Amino acid sequence: MRFSVPGPRSLAGQLFAMQAVLIAVVVAGYALFTYVSDRSQAEEAARRQARAVARSVADSPSVLEAARGSDPTGRLQPYALRVMRDTEVDFITIMDPHGIRWTHPDPDRIGQPFQGHTEKALKGQTFTETYTGTLGPSVRAVTPIQDGKKIVGLVSAGIRVEEITHRVQDQLTALLGVAAGALALGAVGTYVVNARLRRHTHGMNAAQLSRMHDYHQAALHAVREGLLMLDGQYRVALINDGGRELLGVAGDVVGRSVAELGLPAPLTGALLASEPRVDEVHLTASRVLVINTSPVSGGERRGTVVTLRDVTELQSLMGELDSERGFTQALRSQAHEAANRLHTVVSLIELGRAEEAVEFATAELELAQALTDQVVAAVSEPVLAALLLGKTAQANERGVELMVSEDSSLDDGLLPESLPARDLVTILGNLIDNAVDAAQGSARARVTVAAYTQDTSDPGDPELVLRVSDTGPGVDPEHAEAVFQRGFSTKPAGPGGRGLGLALVRQAVHRHEGTLSVSEAEEGGAEFEVRLPLRESGAVAGGVTSRTSVSRGAGGNA
Repeated sequence: MRFSVPGPRSLAGQLFAMQAVLIAVVVAGYALFTYVSDRSQAEEAARRQARAVARSVADSPSVLEAARGSDPTGRLQPYALRVMRDTEVDFITIMDPHGIRWTHPDPDRIGQPFQGHTEKALKGQTFTETYTGTLGPSVRAVTPIQDGKKIVGLVSAGIRVEEITHRVQDQLTALLGVAAGALALGAVGTYVVNARLRRHTHGMNAAQLSRMHDYHQAALHAVREGLLMLDGQYRVALINDGGRELLGVAGDVVGRSVAELGLPAPLTGALLASEPRVDEVHLTASRVLVINTSPVSGGERRGTVVTLRDVTELQSLMGELDSERGFTQALRSQAHEAANRLHTVVSLIELGRAEEAVEFATAELELAQALTDQVVAAVSEPVLAALLLGKTAQANERGVELMVSEDSSLDDGLLPESLPARDLVTILGNLIDNAVDAAQGSARARVTVAAYTQDTSDPGDPELVLRVSDTGPGVDPEHAEAVFQRGFSTKPAGPGGRGLGLALVRQAVHRHEGTLSVSEAEEGGAEFEVRLPLRESGAVAGGVTSRTSVSRGAGGNA
């Protein structure tokens, strides 16, 4: 025969057993206390009853008269039996001063000596005692019958102890019934409470719950992704270290509403939304976050679980990858055009028109070199120069003109280390892409980019100015602020969504404590202006103000 060792009882089961034992002990203790107390009270009540009956009989004039007469028994026996029935005592014994019975419940014992003490009564006192007589143990009272100061007889009234026990037992039976009912009611209530507890703890015992809590705490601090749990009223119920870092919140935020955390409005709206959010991109002051929300429900909404992933670096790399893809497409197109031109040169040579072939090839080379020289002369900073060349090719592919003015001058090494080239690519690249989208298809598809440094009121604190304007439809003044919000766009959403470029521009500008504005361009389109402080000493030699003007196809739509 195989025996299985029972597993640990669940927390709900342990509590049920403890509560059941506690209720049983309390009820049993109360029953015992009540029994002892009731028995003591019953005996005291019997003494008072016996004393009152004895005094009433002794004070009766008819009893005093019979005690003086020649036949006390004949007159007192019927009287005593009648009083016994009316007062519910077990015996009334009337006797002479020597203790010889005149009355007794058993007529055969009349004339025999009284069994008990009479000394105090013969001295004129009334007393009570518990004594075993002819009827068994009884609680009795003995009192004198007085004729003036003379004692002419004695009266004893008593109640058997057995009768007192019966009275207490009747009370105890009723008490046990009430106790049993209380125990049953307590057991049912305990079962109901513990059934709910069992559902909430999923039948786990205390050790399992403690172990789960330890794992829970370790997991919260171990994961690098942000985890945020909200209750049914969208208050923070739990947040891990990663969530605090990604959201930029500090202090004790548990119990506070999401609306009180000071997060950007779109992000706050996503956290307060009732429907789930899947891989939704949001921007904070310095990060690009991907959030997922999932409601916690168990028949009713209990809260929301939010996961946060930091894709700031990934977003930047994706922007650079998109630029590289654009460059690749432009190079592929230029290679195709170069192949066509090469075929043209070969064909001219085959036709014997060598001079015309040389003139055609030279003209093409001069045009390409002139464009490169123009961009490099205006912006010699290598990363921005490469960006402008690539964007020029992309714009030309889309029918948008992009030009760099000859008087531009943004020298290599001008930018401080606090302003990395990646952020400038993010700012200028997204502004150009936005402008190209807006200008494409317009009558004069053109975009103008200006880049220069400018002194401020503080001579040691110059700033970099980037200005991008287009010939597109422009920006409604009512939307001057909304265009920088994530998700805003006047164009239909594409496969990857729209409305992120200008939001990334604003994030980068604010990260460097710059300013970003939009206004109407001279040619009727939109003009975006970025001003970034150049705080490192020596960033601008001699405080010279230089300006770069680039004509390109860009739009004012986000």
